[in-house]
Amino acid sequence: MTKLRLAIVGAGPAGIYAADILLKAERRFDVSIDLFEQLPAPYGLVRYGVAPDHPRIKGIITALREVLDRGDIRIFGNVRFGEDITLDDLKQHYHAVIFATGAVRDTDLRIPGIDAEGSYGAADFVSWFDGHPDVPRTWPLEAESVAVIGNGNVALDVSRMLAKHAEDLLPTEIPDNVYEGLKASPVTDVHVFGRRGPAQVKFTPLELRELGELRDVDMVVYDEDFEYDEASKAAIASNKQVMVIDRVLQAWRKRPSVNNAGGEASRRLHLHFWAKPVEVKTDQNGRVSAFVYERTRPDGEGGVVGTGEMREVAVQAIYRAVGYFGSPLPGVPFDKRHGVIPNHEGQVLRKDSNERVPGVYATGWIKRGPVGLIGHTKSDAMETVRHIINDQGSWWQPTDPSEEAIPALLASRGVAWTDLDGWHRLDEHEVALGAPQGRARVKVVSRDEMIAVSRGE
Repeated sequence: MTKLRLAIVGAGPAGIYAADILLKAERRFDVSIDLFEQLPAPYGLVRYGVAPDHPRIKGIITALREVLDRGDIRIFGNVRFGEDITLDDLKQHYHAVIFATGAVRDTDLRIPGIDAEGSYGAADFVSWFDGHPDVPRTWPLEAESVAVIGNGNVALDVSRMLAKHAEDLLPTEIPDNVYEGLKASPVTDVHVFGRRGPAQVKFTPLELRELGELRDVDMVVYDEDFEYDEASKAAIASNKQVMVIDRVLQAWRKRPSVNNAGGEASRRLHLHFWAKPVEVKTDQNGRVSAFVYERTRPDGEGGVVGTGEMREVAVQAIYRAVGYFGSPLPGVPFDKRHGVIPNHEGQVLRKDSNERVPGVYATGWIKRGPVGLIGHTKSDAMETVRHIINDQGSWWQPTDPSEEAIPALLASRGVAWTDLDGWHRLDEHEVALGAPQGRARVKVVSRDEMIAVSRGE
């Protein structure tokens, strides 16, 4: 029987699903898979990109955990590709590699003033409140009025975390430093801006509903945003998700806080539609002082055009939540314009040509860009895995494919890697930290502490 030694770089949903699909689907090969992850813990953006008050979405971890706990996939955590292990190393010890490194940087928003002090990327803020070990442990929460640019789920996560009272986050796995930071925040108003109308938003009904359930936070929407054109009416009539979103927003229009008519809450969350970002204004110290947008209207074809009407909202901080962007990997082709590894159905292509790179594959957001939910990630992985199976003739020919080679290599380089048993130790430690307060867990934030707990040191 043919032996396939496969490396997967990235232990988020994309990488874990690819490993699971290959192990379940393939009977012609004896498959052995090693999963490399730069963090000491697995699960990628499910652990470090989803707000801590999202237990339903975090339920995805249960499915991922079941895959890993079967014990037929080896994990090497705290291993940085390009530093601790290289593409040349992988070629010596594996027949092929799948890159499943995702997209974790913020997409640029090119408007004047966007780099001012007080202007932040949503991905950085999410990493902070999720306890990512590689970001600073403090966050400047000094603004009373905040703008969030974007109409996707990340924009709503950021808005909800800014507007929500910190004590309402205590039952979650929120790190202590994040709780203290949010508790001291003076915020009173969070303004969310989207270029298009209520019928064209990218967030899901679940995310939207959760906003309306926040304690002591008024939802503010504006009647002028709900003059629907025919395309919007058709979307509401034909798409169940859009219909539910419209129903939620219409219910909010009947609340006393609509159009700033005077709700009773101490905080307000405003949704502004038909708002194209134009400029970030600053004060004499170079700090954010206002957000300028152009009012838009439907173009009749599902898009928008500017009306020429400019509006300004006084804010002291801005968060751009206009999408994630992939990062280049040493020795691997990269499309700088789209933030992905160039590929055909997961088969990596050389830059500026359609020539395949033998043995190198991609899946997940680094393959297709940051779009789609978990279901897309599974179908994505199936497509990539199918090509790996059919490409047997173009696999690498490793000089030492033995399973002992990688631990020996990492040990020789002084890499303090973590494994599946180590993740179980860290997981149990975090759960135990949360138990006295009745919390699901308290995340360990320091990378050194994560490694020490994982390695039983």
